[in-house]
Amino acid sequence: MDLDTSGIIGQSTSLRDVFRILAKVAPTDSTVLVTGESGTGKELLVRALHSNSQRRSMPFVPINCGAIPKELLESELFGHEKGAFTHAIRSRPGRFELADGGTIFLDEIGEMDLTLQVKILRVLQEKEIERVGGAGVKKVDVRIVAATNRDLEREVAAGRFREDLYYRLNVIPLHLPALRERGGDILVLAEHFMRRFCERKGRRCLTLAPDTRKVLAAYSWPGNVRELENFMERLSILADDDVVPPADLPRKILDEVGDIVSLPEPTPPDPLPVAAGAASGGVPAGFSWPTITDLRDKGMNLKDFLDTVEERLLDEALTMAEGVKNQAAEILGIKRTTLIEKLKKKRSDS
Repeated sequence: MDLDTSGIIGQSTSLRDVFRILAKVAPTDSTVLVTGESGTGKELLVRALHSNSQRRSMPFVPINCGAIPKELLESELFGHEKGAFTHAIRSRPGRFELADGGTIFLDEIGEMDLTLQVKILRVLQEKEIERVGGAGVKKVDVRIVAATNRDLEREVAAGRFREDLYYRLNVIPLHLPALRERGGDILVLAEHFMRRFCERKGRRCLTLAPDTRKVLAAYSWPGNVRELENFMERLSILADDDVVPPADLPRKILDEVGDIVSLPEPTPPDPLPVAAGAASGGVPAGFSWPTITDLRDKGMNLKDFLDTVEERLLDEALTMAEGVKNQAAEILGIKRTTLIEKLKKKRSDS
């Protein structure tokens, strides 16, 4: 089965290592702890984990443990019965009940109060929850995936996180690297975001001047992918010319990287495996779907564009099969008669 990476873009070695682990753990029910700096895309990774699991047809229920006041978080997680507290005018299921059969994502679990951590531990051990104000327990079948940008081992040592819960969550650790550790992915992502935002705004796709590319590749991106995405949106709105010069970059970035002349050339993206996805757990790591911008740049309508793509794939398959049509059809995943019909049509159109 090809791995659905749920919009995670990049082909760096560090990201491929993450995908390899993801491909192995996704089909299981093992608890996963995703770590990484803020803005690295941890929720995207968890969504990919769910979409490649046996539970993918069941609910995916995220909750940000750091965004909900601790006095309300218990009710959000476990639900409450009517009259359990002021304003509890009706019974209400919690996120664990809503996720029954599927996956619950406990984001920023390092922010959770110690008293609630005990109850999460119980769910992991007993597979049951108790609503606030309830008199009995309910069985729940959920896969728990947690994420944090904190160092939980340090939090355990400081007494702010339960050691037993940490080890129950950390069955499969998945660390998402910071953007600065992903080499050529910085420019791959920058160009992807630029295309997307320019399309949304109906403007010609902007390109980055060579020196601008050097600056962006050298910058540390403390806000990671989120910061890069927001910055490319800003450029797509504010840039005056079709080519973005370094002068359009904010002083914060220019001051950090220093003299542009002395900056190294950007790290090229890591090469993709020879067999598509074979060395990366079935991941088309650098793949990008064609966009309307591609049609406009080629000066084609949809039919001409698709015909051209099909023709190139037919030629490539025949080359790989050394002209043997049976093998070429197998490579393309079509019948030999279908291949022959397409080749006849191609000859009649030329």
